[in-house]
Amino acid sequence: MTQTFFKESDFEIFTTDSTLETRMSAIQNEIQPKFKEIEEEILPFLNVQTDQNFFGHIAKHARRTVNAPKDTWIAFATNNRGYKMLPHFQFGLWGTHLFVYFGIIYESPNKQSIAINFEKNKNKLYKMIPKDFVVSYDHMKPDVVQKSKMNKDEFNKGIQRFHDVKKAEYLCGITIAKDEAITLTKEELIQRIIETYNTLIPLYKLSIN
Repeated sequence: MTQTFFKESDFEIFTTDSTLETRMSAIQNEIQPKFKEIEEEILPFLNVQTDQNFFGHIAKHARRTVNAPKDTWIAFATNNRGYKMLPHFQFGLWGTHLFVYFGIIYESPNKQSIAINFEKNKNKLYKMIPKDFVVSYDHMKPDVVQKSKMNKDEFNKGIQRFHDVKKAEYLCGITIAKDEAITLTKEELIQRIIETYNTLIPLYKLSIN
C-alpha cells in the first residue's frame, strides 16, 4: 500500500479544541519532523536555483502564551538567524489545507522598495503567475484570492495596497486542499513544492534586486 505523507490526523491538530500546550506538543511531535524531511529536499533545490545559501526556519510560536496556533509552517530564507525580514519561501498547513508560498511579510524593512519594483513589473508579474495560483495579503489568515478570479486592475490594486498599507503583505503560490493533501506521497508532495517554488523564483529574484 502506498504511504501518504500527511494524514487526516495532522490536520485535525488544528480543528480539535485544545490548549496551547497540547497543540504545541502535537505540532512538535507530528508536524515538525515532516518539516525537517521537506527541508532536506528543498534546501539543495533552492541553493542551486538561486545560487544562494538558504536555511530552514521552523515556526516556534514562541510569542504565544494562551491561544493555540491555528497554523504552522517552515520558512526558507538566506539568513540563518531568521526569515521575517527577508523575501522567503514558506510551506505549512492550516486545518483545511497545505500552502506553498513565496512571501514578503510586514516585518520586512525593504517592503516598500520591493513593492515599487513589483509595481514597475506588474504586467510581467500578472503574466508570470499562473491562473491556478493564489495570492494572500495576510499570512495570519487562511483567506486567499485566486489569480484566475483577478483581472489586471484587481491584481495591481493588491500590489498597490502592499506598498501603501504598513501591515499589508504579499504571499503567492498554491494551496492544496486537505482531501488531496492526504492522498500524496512524500515524493509527490516534494515534486509539487519544487514545481511551485521553481515558478516563483523569478518573483523572488525580482524582490532582491
